[in-house]
Amino acid sequence: MAYEPSESTGDGTDTTALALKILVAGGFGVGKTTLVGAVSEIRPLRTEERLSRAGELVDDTGGVDRKSTTTVAMDFGRITIRSGLSLYLFGTPGQDRFWFLWDELSQGALGAVVLADTRRLEHCFPAVDYFEHRAIPFVVAVNCFAGARAYGAHDVSRALDLDPGTPVVLCDARDRDSGKEVLIRLVEHAGRTYAARLLDSVG
Repeated sequence: MAYEPSESTGDGTDTTALALKILVAGGFGVGKTTLVGAVSEIRPLRTEERLSRAGELVDDTGGVDRKSTTTVAMDFGRITIRSGLSLYLFGTPGQDRFWFLWDELSQGALGAVVLADTRRLEHCFPAVDYFEHRAIPFVVAVNCFAGARAYGAHDVSRALDLDPGTPVVLCDARDRDSGKEVLIRLVEHAGRTYAARLLDSVG
């Protein structure tokens, strides 16, 4: 989390814009790059490379056979939620061999979005475990792929054995408004979580 420098409004007053760091995580091919690109108001930074034959030996591409590229470092984008509040989005790589990057990317993060695909729900277990063990607030966003069986938020929460209060939302990672709503839910959830921890610490 960081504060941007104050900027003059032209009438002699200053406004301080708050910039919050958000991670977008989940399994391989779940739509992380798509979500960051859909909501970002700047041209997103992407570190995609074509899948190689060597990578097929170590990456689980089951269920995403038509995917031809993969993120090898991170995706980056920015979105303004409202005046004075911007989110910096960092999309994490999905394969196990790039997990060493997660600790660096998670430094200073307000919270995370864990994207889930109900056809391969088990692929988001590592991300859920990662954020739970580090007490980083997160929401699970079910990316509703065409042709996938529809499940309700309660069903997904039970299947992932989420802690009570962890939000589960349905979304379309290709749609800007849908992605923005996910991010708003995350900011609200993280705000409540940190407020509760503060109250507990002084109680």
